[in-house]
Amino acid sequence: MEMLRELCRKITTNKVFEWSITIVIIANALLIGVETYAYYPTVALIQKIILGIFTVEILLRFVARESLKEFFTNGWNIFDLTLVLIGYIPENLFASASMMMALRVLRVFRVLRLLRAAKEIKLIVTVLIRSMISMFANVILFIIFIYLFAIVGVSLFKLPDPNTLTGDDKANYELFVQLAPNSPSNSPDPFGSLHEAMFTLFRELTGEDWTDLRYNHITAYECGVIKVNPRIITGYHVCWFVLAAFLLLNLVTGAIINNYQNVKDEQDKHKTDQPADQEPNNKITDKE
Repeated sequence: MEMLRELCRKITTNKVFEWSITIVIIANALLIGVETYAYYPTVALIQKIILGIFTVEILLRFVARESLKEFFTNGWNIFDLTLVLIGYIPENLFASASMMMALRVLRVFRVLRLLRAAKEIKLIVTVLIRSMISMFANVILFIIFIYLFAIVGVSLFKLPDPNTLTGDDKANYELFVQLAPNSPSNSPDPFGSLHEAMFTLFRELTGEDWTDLRYNHITAYECGVIKVNPRIITGYHVCWFVLAAFLLLNLVTGAIINNYQNVKDEQDKHKTDQPADQEPNNKITDKE
């Protein structure tokens, strides 16, 4: 058994084997794209062969493991094993069309095996996972500010219900709609509700038409639809964009860069501590 384990270990750490699996992963990803156009029996057959190759690969790595704990605490092993097992679930097992569609979508996630194609990509994935965990405080801070600004936005900029307007108020509202229609035209009032206001603020965070929102609010003021001074309108939008785009996002960027350096240092230290004939493991664990 030990001889078999050593043989499997030599195979799985061999560069030719690693590159061969990478080529199979790329071919699998390309064929998944081909399957979105039409069903080809040849492509389906090749996909079954690729699934068999993936199965052999995961079995070799299982045999080559140091221990069961070492195998099942490696996030990449769990990731690959899950994708392989999903590939063996028959579609005719489900009578529901929605369940079959969900199964097909899950199989498409085999494309994510490309994340194993290079050690640098695996490093970036590790950094992103660790950053998501360590950025919990940043996320809470962001939610607090977006919630606060959304409440203020609804209080200041919520448009009146046109069905309740009469006389000059209705005429002013119709003039405003004519001069400053929503973009797209079927979109609701950007600050008509708390949840819509939060989405609008997220949209501004991306830089998407945030100045148009400011111009529309100024037009609404000029048409008498809202009673907020243009200076307050400008100050609100500029303050949010500066706070969100330049401060809050920079906190996220800083956390990612810091974690990237930490993970890089840990892997470099781990590499120097290992014997020359062993490859360091890139693990995705709960601790990351």
